[in-house]
Amino acid sequence: MADRALRGSNLGARSFESDENVVPSERMLTVYVCPNGHRTELPFSVEADVPPTWECRCGLEARLQGGPEPEAKPVKHQRTHWDMLLERRSIPELEELLEERLTLLRVSRGEKPRRKKSA
Repeated sequence: MADRALRGSNLGARSFESDENVVPSERMLTVYVCPNGHRTELPFSVEADVPPTWECRCGLEARLQGGPEPEAKPVKHQRTHWDMLLERRSIPELEELLEERLTLLRVSRGEKPRRKKSA
């Protein structure tokens, strides 16, 4: 029965609040310009922290006109598989492991194992 009582009331479809006695906050218009010359004007509240950059409609990063320079993000060095391997093993250990694996491969193929070089 409860579901029948709400039928046709548009509950959730529209707000029953009114705009009486509501005072919107003061706004300021900010302008962002991208390297392609596109201008984007956005209203922000006077109390809001305005971001120094905004994504332009063309996908590039637009800067706040007359604003401070954005902070440069530190570039993180990308570690390769080789870098991570060298963190765990030394070169002599890697050479020893390679020789073991090559010996196993040669034996599985029926080849004669090679002798280690004397240093």
